[in-house]
Amino acid sequence: MFDVWKNVMAEIEQKVSRSTFVTWFDDVSLVDVADGVVKIGAPNPFKRTTLEKKYGNIIEDALRNNNIEFTEVRYVSKPSSTIKKRGREVVDEAPRRMDRVEKLVSIEKPIKENHSDRTGLNNKYTLDSFVTGTNNDLAVSVAKSVISSPGTTKFNPFFLYGGPGLGKTHLVQAIGNEILRDNPRAKILYIPINRFYQDFISTIQKSKDMESFRQKYLKLDVLIIDDFQLIVGKEKSQEEFFDIFNELYQKERQLIVTSDRLPSELKTVDERLASRLTWAGPVDIQMPSFEDRCAILKSKAEFMGADIEDEAIEYLADNVKTNIRDLEGELNRLLAVAELRGVTPLELIGNNGYTQSSTNRQKRTITAKQVVSTVASFYDLSVEEMCGKSRVAHIKNARQVAMYLLSEELSMSTTKIALEVGVKDHTTVMHGIKKIREDLKSNFGLHSQIAEIKEKLYE
Repeated sequence: MFDVWKNVMAEIEQKVSRSTFVTWFDDVSLVDVADGVVKIGAPNPFKRTTLEKKYGNIIEDALRNNNIEFTEVRYVSKPSSTIKKRGREVVDEAPRRMDRVEKLVSIEKPIKENHSDRTGLNNKYTLDSFVTGTNNDLAVSVAKSVISSPGTTKFNPFFLYGGPGLGKTHLVQAIGNEILRDNPRAKILYIPINRFYQDFISTIQKSKDMESFRQKYLKLDVLIIDDFQLIVGKEKSQEEFFDIFNELYQKERQLIVTSDRLPSELKTVDERLASRLTWAGPVDIQMPSFEDRCAILKSKAEFMGADIEDEAIEYLADNVKTNIRDLEGELNRLLAVAELRGVTPLELIGNNGYTQSSTNRQKRTITAKQVVSTVASFYDLSVEEMCGKSRVAHIKNARQVAMYLLSEELSMSTTKIALEVGVKDHTTVMHGIKKIREDLKSNFGLHSQIAEIKEKLYE
Protein backbone atom coordinates (compact mmCIF):
# COMPACT_ATOMS: atom_id res chain seq x y z
CA MET A 1 0.00 0.00 0.00
CA PHE A 2 2.83 2.40 0.86
CA ASP A 3 4.38 1.72 -2.57
CA VAL A 4 1.07 2.78 -4.13
CA TRP A 5 1.34 6.03 -2.14
CA LYS A 6 4.39 6.92 -4.25
CA ASN A 7 2.19 6.65 -7.33
CA VAL A 8 -0.41 8.88 -5.67
CA MET A 9 2.24 11.52 -4.99
CA ALA A 10 3.56 11.23 -8.54
CA GLU A 11 0.09 11.85 -9.94
CA ILE A 12 -0.46 14.87 -7.69
CA GLU A 13 2.91 16.27 -8.75
CA GLN A 14 1.67 16.23 -12.35
CA LYS A 15 -1.50 18.14 -11.44
CA VAL A 16 -0.02 21.03 -9.44
CA SER A 17 2.85 23.43 -10.01
CA ARG A 18 6.30 22.45 -8.82
CA SER A 19 6.36 25.17 -6.15
CA THR A 20 2.94 24.05 -4.86
CA PHE A 21 4.06 20.43 -4.66
CA VAL A 22 7.28 21.31 -2.82
CA THR A 23 5.42 23.62 -0.44
CA TRP A 24 2.46 21.41 0.48
CA PHE A 25 3.21 17.76 -0.39
CA ASP A 26 6.93 17.17 0.09
CA ASP A 27 6.65 16.04 3.72
CA VAL A 28 3.16 14.53 3.60
CA SER A 29 2.92 10.80 4.30
CA LEU A 30 0.44 7.92 4.28
CA VAL A 31 -0.11 6.93 7.91
CA ASP A 32 -2.63 4.12 7.65
CA VAL A 33 -5.40 2.55 5.55
CA ALA A 34 -7.92 0.54 7.54
CA ASP A 35 -11.69 -0.07 7.53
CA GLY A 36 -12.16 2.27 4.60
CA VAL A 37 -10.38 5.17 6.32
CA VAL A 38 -7.24 6.65 4.76
CA LYS A 39 -5.10 8.57 7.24
CA ILE A 40 -2.72 11.13 5.76
CA GLY A 41 -0.07 12.71 7.96
CA ALA A 42 1.05 16.35 7.84
CA PRO A 43 3.87 17.82 9.96
CA ASN A 44 1.75 20.54 11.61
CA PRO A 45 -1.89 21.61 12.06
CA PHE A 46 -1.54 24.50 9.59
CA LYS A 47 -0.46 22.23 6.75
CA ARG A 48 -3.02 19.59 7.74
CA THR A 49 -5.86 22.14 7.47
CA THR A 50 -4.61 23.52 4.15
CA LEU A 51 -4.33 20.04 2.60
CA GLU A 52 -7.84 19.14 3.68
CA LYS A 53 -9.54 22.36 2.60
CA LYS A 54 -7.57 23.33 -0.49
CA TYR A 55 -6.20 20.09 -1.94
CA GLY A 56 -8.62 17.48 -0.58
CA ASN A 57 -10.32 16.87 -3.94
CA ILE A 58 -7.00 16.45 -5.78
CA ILE A 59 -5.78 13.95 -3.16
CA GLU A 60 -9.01 11.95 -3.23
CA ASP A 61 -9.00 11.78 -7.04
CA ALA A 62 -5.41 10.51 -7.00
CA LEU A 63 -6.31 7.85 -4.41
CA ARG A 64 -9.21 6.61 -6.54
CA ASN A 65 -7.13 6.61 -9.71
CA ASN A 66 -4.66 4.32 -7.95
CA ASN A 67 -7.38 1.88 -6.84
CA ILE A 68 -7.32 2.78 -3.18
CA GLU A 69 -10.82 2.17 -1.88
CA PHE A 70 -12.00 4.42 0.94
CA THR A 71 -15.08 5.95 2.51
CA GLU A 72 -13.24 8.70 4.38
CA VAL A 73 -9.92 10.56 4.28
CA ARG A 74 -8.60 11.86 7.60
CA TYR A 75 -5.76 14.32 7.93
CA VAL A 76 -3.69 13.92 11.07
CA SER A 77 -0.69 15.72 12.51
CA LYS A 78 2.48 13.74 12.23
CA PRO A 79 5.73 15.52 13.22
CA SER A 80 8.35 15.76 10.51
CA SER A 81 11.17 13.22 10.76
CA THR A 82 13.67 15.96 9.95
CA ILE A 83 16.39 15.99 12.59
CA LYS A 84 17.14 19.42 13.97
CA LYS A 85 20.83 20.03 13.55
CA ARG A 86 23.06 21.90 15.93
CA GLY A 87 26.28 23.81 15.82
CA ARG A 88 28.98 22.12 13.79
CA GLU A 89 26.46 19.86 12.01
CA VAL A 90 24.84 22.92 10.44
CA VAL A 91 28.20 24.33 9.33
CA ASP A 92 29.44 20.97 8.00
CA GLU A 93 26.31 20.59 5.89
CA ALA A 94 26.89 23.88 4.03
CA PRO A 95 28.68 22.31 1.00
CA ARG A 96 25.92 19.72 0.58
CA ARG A 97 23.33 22.47 0.89
CA MET A 98 25.02 24.44 -1.88
CA ASP A 99 24.88 21.33 -4.07
CA ARG A 100 21.12 21.21 -3.54
CA VAL A 101 20.79 24.89 -4.33
CA GLU A 102 22.69 24.45 -7.61
CA LYS A 103 20.44 21.55 -8.58
CA LEU A 104 17.32 23.53 -7.78
CA VAL A 105 18.57 26.55 -9.67
CA SER A 106 19.19 24.44 -12.75
CA ILE A 107 15.65 23.10 -12.53
CA GLU A 108 14.07 26.53 -12.01
CA LYS A 109 15.76 28.11 -15.02
CA PRO A 110 14.31 26.60 -18.15
CA ILE A 111 15.28 29.61 -20.25
CA LYS A 112 18.98 29.27 -20.94
CA GLU A 113 19.53 32.12 -23.33
CA ASN A 114 20.48 35.41 -21.70
CA HIS A 115 18.09 37.72 -23.52
CA SER A 116 17.98 40.51 -20.92
CA ASP A 117 19.81 43.03 -23.12
CA ARG A 118 17.20 42.95 -25.87
CA THR A 119 14.08 42.29 -23.78
CA GLY A 120 14.79 43.84 -20.39
CA LEU A 121 13.58 40.58 -18.80
CA ASN A 122 15.32 38.91 -15.87
CA ASN A 123 15.59 35.13 -16.38
CA LYS A 124 15.10 34.42 -12.68
CA TYR A 125 11.44 35.46 -12.81
CA THR A 126 9.44 32.36 -13.76
CA LEU A 127 5.97 31.03 -13.00
CA ASP A 128 7.54 28.02 -11.27
CA SER A 129 9.16 30.27 -8.68
CA PHE A 130 6.04 32.42 -8.20
CA VAL A 131 3.99 31.19 -5.25
CA THR A 132 0.26 31.17 -5.95
CA GLY A 133 -2.02 31.96 -3.03
CA THR A 134 -5.46 33.32 -2.30
CA ASN A 135 -4.06 36.85 -2.65
CA ASN A 136 -2.96 36.42 -6.28
CA ASP A 137 -4.64 33.35 -7.79
CA LEU A 138 -6.80 35.40 -10.17
CA ALA A 139 -3.74 37.31 -11.41
CA VAL A 140 -1.90 34.03 -12.02
CA SER A 141 -4.86 32.60 -13.94
CA VAL A 142 -4.95 35.69 -16.16
CA ALA A 143 -1.17 35.46 -16.65
CA LYS A 144 -1.48 31.86 -17.87
CA SER A 145 -4.22 32.88 -20.30
CA VAL A 146 -2.03 35.66 -21.69
CA ILE A 147 0.91 33.26 -22.07
CA SER A 148 -1.20 30.79 -24.03
CA SER A 149 -2.48 33.38 -26.54
CA PRO A 150 -0.72 36.74 -26.22
CA GLY A 151 -2.66 39.63 -27.75
CA THR A 152 -5.78 37.66 -28.66
CA THR A 153 -7.41 36.90 -25.30
CA LYS A 154 -9.95 39.11 -23.55
CA PHE A 155 -7.14 40.12 -21.17
CA ASN A 156 -5.60 42.70 -23.46
CA PRO A 157 -4.51 45.00 -22.00
CA PHE A 158 -3.63 43.12 -18.81
CA PHE A 159 -3.61 45.80 -16.10
CA LEU A 160 -2.17 44.49 -12.81
CA TYR A 161 -2.18 46.61 -9.68
CA GLY A 162 -1.36 46.30 -5.99
CA GLY A 163 0.92 47.67 -3.28
CA PRO A 164 4.72 47.60 -3.47
CA GLY A 165 6.57 44.34 -2.89
CA LEU A 166 3.63 42.02 -3.66
CA GLY A 167 5.11 40.35 -6.74
CA LYS A 168 3.75 42.37 -9.66
CA THR A 169 7.16 42.71 -11.34
CA HIS A 170 7.89 39.01 -10.84
CA LEU A 171 4.60 37.93 -12.40
CA VAL A 172 4.69 40.18 -15.47
CA GLN A 173 8.33 39.32 -16.20
CA ALA A 174 7.44 35.64 -15.79
CA ILE A 175 4.80 36.13 -18.50
CA GLY A 176 7.45 37.55 -20.83
CA ASN A 177 9.88 34.73 -20.08
CA GLU A 178 7.25 32.03 -20.62
CA ILE A 179 6.11 33.54 -23.94
CA LEU A 180 9.75 33.72 -25.03
CA ARG A 181 10.32 30.11 -24.09
CA ASP A 182 7.34 29.06 -26.24
CA ASN A 183 8.36 31.37 -29.08
CA PRO A 184 12.04 32.42 -29.00
CA ARG A 185 11.46 34.78 -31.94
CA ALA A 186 8.82 36.82 -30.12
CA LYS A 187 9.68 40.51 -29.82
CA ILE A 188 9.18 41.38 -26.16
CA LEU A 189 10.19 44.41 -24.14
CA TYR A 190 9.92 44.92 -20.39
CA ILE A 191 10.49 48.55 -19.41
CA PRO A 192 9.68 50.57 -16.27
CA ILE A 193 7.64 53.66 -17.18
CA ASN A 194 10.38 56.01 -15.94
CA ARG A 195 12.73 54.53 -18.56
CA PHE A 196 10.05 55.08 -21.20
CA TYR A 197 9.68 58.79 -20.47
CA GLN A 198 13.45 59.23 -20.04
CA ASP A 199 13.94 57.75 -23.52
CA PHE A 200 11.17 60.03 -24.80
CA ILE A 201 12.80 63.14 -23.31
CA SER A 202 16.24 62.10 -24.59
CA THR A 203 14.85 61.66 -28.11
CA ILE A 204 13.32 65.13 -28.06
CA GLN A 205 16.52 66.73 -26.74
CA LYS A 206 19.01 64.98 -29.01
CA SER A 207 17.90 63.47 -32.29
CA LYS A 208 14.27 64.60 -32.44
CA ASP A 209 13.75 61.42 -34.50
CA MET A 210 10.37 60.52 -33.04
CA GLU A 211 9.63 57.95 -35.73
CA SER A 212 12.59 55.79 -34.65
CA PHE A 213 11.45 56.12 -31.05
CA ARG A 214 7.94 54.94 -31.95
CA GLN A 215 9.15 52.07 -34.14
CA LYS A 216 11.15 50.70 -31.22
CA TYR A 217 7.79 49.97 -29.56
CA LEU A 218 5.50 49.43 -32.55
CA LYS A 219 7.55 46.44 -33.79
CA LEU A 220 6.92 44.56 -30.54
CA ASP A 221 4.69 41.53 -30.00
CA VAL A 222 4.51 42.12 -26.25
CA LEU A 223 5.07 45.39 -24.37
CA ILE A 224 5.36 45.20 -20.56
CA ILE A 225 5.23 48.53 -18.72
CA ASP A 226 6.07 48.54 -14.99
CA ASP A 227 5.26 51.18 -12.31
CA PHE A 228 2.79 53.08 -14.47
CA GLN A 229 1.91 55.36 -11.51
CA LEU A 230 5.21 57.22 -12.04
CA ILE A 231 3.86 58.78 -15.26
CA VAL A 232 1.72 61.17 -13.20
CA GLY A 233 2.28 64.78 -14.27
CA LYS A 234 4.13 63.92 -17.50
CA GLU A 235 1.53 64.97 -20.06
CA LYS A 236 3.62 64.69 -23.23
CA SER A 237 4.87 61.22 -22.27
CA GLN A 238 1.27 60.18 -21.61
CA GLU A 239 0.23 61.37 -25.06
CA GLU A 240 3.04 59.44 -26.73
CA PHE A 241 2.30 56.30 -24.73
CA PHE A 242 -1.42 56.65 -25.56
CA ASP A 243 -0.64 56.69 -29.30
CA ILE A 244 1.71 53.69 -29.03
CA PHE A 245 -0.82 51.84 -26.89
CA ASN A 246 -3.62 52.35 -29.44
CA GLU A 247 -1.55 51.24 -32.39
CA LEU A 248 -0.28 48.09 -30.67
CA TYR A 249 -3.79 47.24 -29.50
CA GLN A 250 -5.16 47.57 -33.03
CA LYS A 251 -2.49 45.12 -34.20
CA GLU A 252 -3.51 42.64 -31.47
CA ARG A 253 -0.16 42.92 -29.73
CA GLN A 254 -0.16 42.11 -26.02
CA LEU A 255 0.01 45.03 -23.57
CA ILE A 256 0.82 44.43 -19.91
CA VAL A 257 0.89 47.29 -17.40
CA THR A 258 1.53 47.33 -13.64
CA SER A 259 0.75 50.07 -11.15
CA ASP A 260 0.40 50.48 -7.42
CA ARG A 261 -3.14 51.81 -7.92
CA LEU A 262 -5.88 52.10 -10.51
CA PRO A 263 -5.41 54.64 -13.33
CA SER A 264 -8.60 56.44 -12.29
CA GLU A 265 -7.00 57.12 -8.91
CA LEU A 266 -3.90 58.74 -10.43
CA LYS A 267 -4.18 62.49 -10.57
CA THR A 268 -3.36 64.20 -13.89
CA VAL A 269 -3.51 60.96 -15.89
CA ASP A 270 -5.44 61.48 -19.13
CA GLU A 271 -8.98 60.12 -18.78
CA ARG A 272 -8.88 58.40 -22.19
CA LEU A 273 -5.68 56.60 -21.28
CA ALA A 274 -6.96 55.65 -17.82
CA SER A 275 -10.11 54.21 -19.39
CA ARG A 276 -8.35 52.19 -22.08
CA LEU A 277 -5.82 50.68 -19.69
CA THR A 278 -8.68 49.02 -17.82
CA TRP A 279 -10.74 47.99 -20.87
CA ALA A 280 -10.29 44.31 -20.02
CA GLY A 281 -10.90 44.87 -16.32
CA PRO A 282 -8.12 45.54 -13.80
CA VAL A 283 -6.70 42.65 -11.77
CA ASP A 284 -5.18 43.17 -8.34
CA ILE A 285 -2.65 41.41 -6.14
CA GLN A 286 -3.59 41.74 -2.49
CA MET A 287 -1.61 41.48 0.71
CA PRO A 288 -0.89 37.79 1.41
CA SER A 289 -2.76 36.12 4.26
CA PHE A 290 -0.95 34.29 7.06
CA GLU A 291 -1.31 31.01 5.17
CA ASP A 292 -0.04 32.59 1.96
CA ARG A 293 2.97 34.05 3.79
CA CYS A 294 3.78 30.62 5.20
CA ALA A 295 3.59 29.09 1.71
CA ILE A 296 5.86 31.79 0.27
CA LEU A 297 8.47 31.29 2.99
CA LYS A 298 8.33 27.50 2.66
CA SER A 299 8.78 27.68 -1.12
CA LYS A 300 11.63 30.18 -0.82
CA ALA A 301 13.42 28.02 1.77
CA GLU A 302 13.00 24.90 -0.37
CA PHE A 303 14.38 26.73 -3.39
CA MET A 304 17.42 27.82 -1.35
CA GLY A 305 17.91 24.31 0.00
CA ALA A 306 17.63 25.70 3.52
CA ASP A 307 16.50 23.74 6.56
CA ILE A 308 13.99 25.70 8.61
CA GLU A 309 11.37 24.46 11.04
CA ASP A 310 7.67 25.05 10.38
CA GLU A 311 7.42 26.89 13.70
CA ALA A 312 10.14 29.33 12.56
CA ILE A 313 8.29 29.90 9.30
CA GLU A 314 5.08 30.61 11.20
CA TYR A 315 6.97 33.03 13.47
CA LEU A 316 8.15 35.04 10.47
CA ALA A 317 4.74 34.92 8.78
CA ASP A 318 3.11 36.21 11.95
CA ASN A 319 5.60 39.03 12.48
CA VAL A 320 6.25 40.35 8.95
CA LYS A 321 2.98 41.64 7.53
CA THR A 322 4.20 44.36 5.18
CA ASN A 323 4.89 42.71 1.81
CA ILE A 324 6.55 39.74 0.13
CA ARG A 325 9.81 41.58 -0.48
CA ASP A 326 10.22 42.27 3.24
CA LEU A 327 9.13 38.71 4.07
CA GLU A 328 11.81 37.13 1.88
CA GLY A 329 14.42 39.58 3.14
CA GLU A 330 13.65 38.64 6.73
CA LEU A 331 13.91 34.92 5.87
CA ASN A 332 17.35 35.46 4.33
CA ARG A 333 18.47 37.38 7.41
CA LEU A 334 17.18 34.74 9.85
CA LEU A 335 18.93 31.93 7.94
CA ALA A 336 22.19 33.87 7.75
CA VAL A 337 22.23 34.75 11.46
CA ALA A 338 21.33 31.17 12.44
CA GLU A 339 24.17 29.78 10.33
CA LEU A 340 26.66 32.26 11.80
CA ARG A 341 25.60 31.29 15.34
CA GLY A 342 25.68 27.59 14.53
CA VAL A 343 22.07 26.94 15.57
CA THR A 344 18.80 26.21 13.82
CA PRO A 345 16.46 29.12 13.01
CA LEU A 346 13.95 28.04 15.67
CA GLU A 347 16.66 27.74 18.31
CA LEU A 348 17.83 31.24 17.46
CA ILE A 349 14.30 32.61 17.89
CA GLY A 350 13.69 30.61 21.07
CA ASN A 351 16.92 31.81 22.66
CA ASN A 352 15.98 35.44 21.96
CA GLY A 353 19.04 35.66 19.76
CA TYR A 354 17.13 37.09 16.83
CA THR A 355 15.50 40.47 16.36
CA GLN A 356 13.81 41.65 13.20
CA SER A 357 15.57 44.15 10.99
CA SER A 358 14.58 47.76 11.65
CA THR A 359 12.44 47.94 8.50
CA ASN A 360 10.34 44.94 9.53
CA ARG A 361 9.87 45.44 13.23
CA GLN A 362 6.41 45.89 14.58
CA LYS A 363 4.71 49.00 13.35
CA ARG A 364 5.45 52.19 15.24
CA THR A 365 2.86 53.39 17.70
CA ILE A 366 0.24 55.66 16.20
CA THR A 367 -2.52 57.72 17.77
CA ALA A 368 -6.16 58.22 16.91
CA LYS A 369 -5.47 61.83 15.90
CA GLN A 370 -2.79 60.63 13.45
CA VAL A 371 -5.25 58.19 11.88
CA VAL A 372 -7.93 60.86 11.51
CA SER A 373 -5.57 63.49 10.08
CA THR A 374 -3.91 61.01 7.66
CA VAL A 375 -7.25 59.83 6.29
CA ALA A 376 -8.49 63.42 5.92
CA SER A 377 -5.30 64.46 4.12
CA PHE A 378 -5.47 61.43 1.79
CA TYR A 379 -8.96 62.46 0.64
CA ASP A 380 -8.00 66.16 0.35
CA LEU A 381 -10.18 67.17 3.28
CA SER A 382 -9.52 69.09 6.46
CA VAL A 383 -10.10 67.24 9.73
CA GLU A 384 -12.97 69.64 10.46
CA GLU A 385 -14.65 68.81 7.12
CA MET A 386 -14.29 65.06 7.56
CA CYS A 387 -15.46 65.05 11.18
CA GLY A 388 -18.30 67.49 10.59
CA LYS A 389 -21.96 66.79 9.90
CA SER A 390 -21.76 66.74 6.11
CA ARG A 391 -23.58 63.87 4.37
CA VAL A 392 -21.87 64.46 1.02
CA ALA A 393 -20.88 61.02 -0.33
CA HIS A 394 -17.09 61.44 -0.60
CA ILE A 395 -16.86 63.07 2.87
CA LYS A 396 -19.03 60.36 4.42
CA ASN A 397 -16.89 57.68 2.80
CA ALA A 398 -13.68 59.22 4.19
CA ARG A 399 -15.26 59.35 7.66
CA GLN A 400 -16.17 55.65 7.44
CA VAL A 401 -12.62 54.75 6.33
CA ALA A 402 -11.32 56.56 9.42
CA MET A 403 -13.76 54.59 11.59
CA TYR A 404 -12.60 51.34 10.02
CA LEU A 405 -8.89 52.10 10.54
CA LEU A 406 -9.40 53.24 14.14
CA SER A 407 -11.07 49.91 14.78
CA GLU A 408 -8.62 47.73 12.85
CA GLU A 409 -5.33 49.44 13.72
CA LEU A 410 -6.00 50.68 17.26
CA SER A 411 -8.76 48.27 18.38
CA MET A 412 -10.74 51.22 19.71
CA SER A 413 -14.28 50.78 20.99
CA THR A 414 -17.09 52.14 18.82
CA THR A 415 -17.93 54.66 21.56
CA LYS A 416 -14.41 56.13 21.49
CA ILE A 417 -14.33 56.09 17.69
CA ALA A 418 -17.57 58.10 17.67
CA LEU A 419 -15.89 60.81 19.74
CA GLU A 420 -12.84 60.92 17.43
CA VAL A 421 -14.80 61.29 14.18
CA GLY A 422 -17.54 63.57 15.45
CA VAL A 423 -20.61 61.33 15.27
CA LYS A 424 -23.24 61.17 17.99
CA ASP A 425 -23.66 57.50 18.69
CA HIS A 426 -21.71 54.28 18.35
CA THR A 427 -24.29 52.54 16.12
CA THR A 428 -23.31 54.92 13.32
CA VAL A 429 -19.73 53.77 13.80
CA MET A 430 -20.75 50.11 13.73
CA HIS A 431 -22.61 50.69 10.45
CA GLY A 432 -19.64 52.58 8.96
CA ILE A 433 -17.12 49.86 9.85
CA LYS A 434 -19.43 47.13 8.54
CA LYS A 435 -19.92 49.00 5.26
CA ILE A 436 -16.16 49.38 4.65
CA ARG A 437 -15.58 45.69 5.43
CA GLU A 438 -18.28 44.68 2.95
CA ASP A 439 -17.01 47.09 0.29
CA LEU A 440 -13.47 45.72 0.61
CA LYS A 441 -14.67 42.33 -0.63
CA SER A 442 -15.41 43.68 -4.10
CA ASN A 443 -14.06 47.24 -4.31
CA PHE A 444 -10.43 46.83 -5.36
CA GLY A 445 -9.98 50.60 -5.52
CA LEU A 446 -10.93 50.98 -1.87
CA HIS A 447 -8.57 48.14 -0.98
CA SER A 448 -5.74 50.03 -2.68
CA GLN A 449 -6.66 53.31 -0.97
CA ILE A 450 -6.63 51.79 2.51
CA ALA A 451 -3.29 50.07 1.83
CA GLU A 452 -1.82 53.42 0.80
CA ILE A 453 -3.21 55.17 3.89
CA LYS A 454 -1.62 52.48 6.08
CA GLU A 455 1.72 53.01 4.38
CA LYS A 456 1.51 56.73 5.13
CA LEU A 457 0.57 56.03 8.74
CA TYR A 458 3.56 53.78 9.41
CA GLU A 459 6.24 55.29 7.18
